[in-house]
Parts: sequence; C-alpha cells; structure tokens
Amino acid sequence: MNDFVRVARRHEIPPGTGRTVAVDGIWIALFNVDGLFYAIDNSCPHAGGPLGEGNLCERVVECPWHGWKFDVTSGERVGNPNFQVTCCEVRVQGDDIQIAIPPSLREPV
Repeated sequence: MNDFVRVARRHEIPPGTGRTVAVDGIWIALFNVDGLFYAIDNSCPHAGGPLGEGNLCERVVECPWHGWKFDVTSGERVGNPNFQVTCCEVRVQGDDIQIAIPPSLREPV
C-alpha cells in the first residue's frame, strides 16, 4: 500500500498547467487537465528532461528538451507506447492534492 502525501493545493495548479513537486527526493510532474489531476515521473525516458516544465496541450505534455510527447493520463508516449513514464496515484481531499509514489520509483536504479 502506498502512502499519500500532500503536494499542492487545487488553486495552485490551474487547468491546463503543470508543475514539479518533490516527495522524499523524488521529482514528480503534476498536471491539471480540465480539473482532474494527474502525476507522472518528472524524468523523460529519452534524456531525463523535466516533463513538469513542458507545455501541456489538453492531456499531452511535451518534453522541453527534445519534444517527446506523453499522455499524462496513461504515461504512454504519443505515437510510440513502447516508451512510457510511470504514473502516480492522485487523490484530492478538499483543497489538498495528494499523490502516492509507486514502489517502482522508490527502487534504486
């Protein structure tokens, strides 16, 4: 079972935007897609680019370093689902956005 940690408040991430948050030293990209929140590993699998700093268009974020695009709702790379980023479970309680870091992101590489 994953523990949830508060990482932001709803008003801090308006619809159509994203930001990076850290949980226990792990960087996560958090996005608001039409009022629903999604969290993925912040590191692009191509070259480690910061996905939380990328442009979000509907539910797709573009890596600011080399342009790889990912669906933030599934973690899959657009046009090539063989590459994906890990998704984190998100819940909203009141104004608090909470995420749970999956074990795969906690394990040493």
